[in-house]
Amino acid sequence: MRSKKNTTPQPPVQPSEHGSGQPGDGRESALERNLREPYALPGRERPSARSVTLGISFMVTVLLLSGLAVLPSPYAVRSPGPTRDTLGQVDGTDLIEITGATTYESTGELRLTTVGVSGGPGYPVNLAQVVQGWLDPTRVVAPVETVFPPSVSREELDAQSSAEMTSSQEMATYAALTELGYDVPVTITAVETVEGSGARGVVEDGDVIASFDGDALVSSEDLLDRLASTAPGSDVVLGIVRDGSPSDVTVTTTDPGDGSDGSRLGVVVQSSFDFPVDVSIQIDNIGGPSAGTMFALGIIDRMTPEDEVNGQVIAGTGTMDLAGQVGPIGGIRQKLDGALRDGATWFLAPADNCEEVVGHVPDGLQVAKVSTLAEARAAMVAIGAGEGSTLPTCS
Repeated sequence: MRSKKNTTPQPPVQPSEHGSGQPGDGRESALERNLREPYALPGRERPSARSVTLGISFMVTVLLLSGLAVLPSPYAVRSPGPTRDTLGQVDGTDLIEITGATTYESTGELRLTTVGVSGGPGYPVNLAQVVQGWLDPTRVVAPVETVFPPSVSREELDAQSSAEMTSSQEMATYAALTELGYDVPVTITAVETVEGSGARGVVEDGDVIASFDGDALVSSEDLLDRLASTAPGSDVVLGIVRDGSPSDVTVTTTDPGDGSDGSRLGVVVQSSFDFPVDVSIQIDNIGGPSAGTMFALGIIDRMTPEDEVNGQVIAGTGTMDLAGQVGPIGGIRQKLDGALRDGATWFLAPADNCEEVVGHVPDGLQVAKVSTLAEARAAMVAIGAGEGSTLPTCS
């Protein structure tokens, strides 16, 4: 009898989805081949060296651009800033508060305009902001050194801007009150003398300068006008008040040294005013001298019974000096766009800015040029009366 062999049942071999090779048969399975060559998956080819290089280059470019997008750039961006109605209110308080005189309501708006500036000390802009500035027609991108003085801190810039705003308000008040016929006494006080000048050792800090060669001085601009017509090396007699006692001193003027006409006294002065009417201007987060003209017009409108603006929205800009002269400012194109954005239909522009205005007036806004406060007041009245078409324009 044939005996049975003692055998252990073997499980059937199942076909592999990776290939038909069997263990120990000397053939490499597809799975083993893929484990050895991970890029050799079914339906995929090994990428070429050029593809790998391009992929790496793309990733490096993305990383570089991401870094540039957040790093500071050497540019500043000007954009239309906020406007403020000098006849309106700020947090429930009149922007221009007047006591000591009768005031009147107005049905219109007189909007001062500003320029927003990004970049510079303390507030750098990144590449994304610069690109946005290039693409936005209402903005201007410029090298930062052409906008901000080099080696000046943000604190110094803010302090200067605040001082300019305070001076602007004082000069606007003086110009407005004198335009309305008020007599405003001015005191010119020496606060410093220049080393090497004829005034050093002759004029003392705190001296009040009352006259120039016998003629009374009514403002620091009056003193500057006299010096502009005085030859360098001239001996001039200043009438001063020192510790309450009047006296005369002789000062030899010097050459300005900057190519300008006239001569220099060598005295830094400060003007103070004895206003017969108390004018207080409430405005925050806005600096610089360029709101002077609109401040002056706001004071005039509030202090006259006529409704000069008469429902119109008039914007404008321009510095204001004690003689009532409207001076040029920077960023007028951005101010035009900001005025239109905030509802103005008219804009009062300094005559000296007209070259920048021509060809850049946005549709829906009309521009009248002004050189003095008297002209700006006349333009305000004409616009309110519906006669703005008669005004001179920048053309």
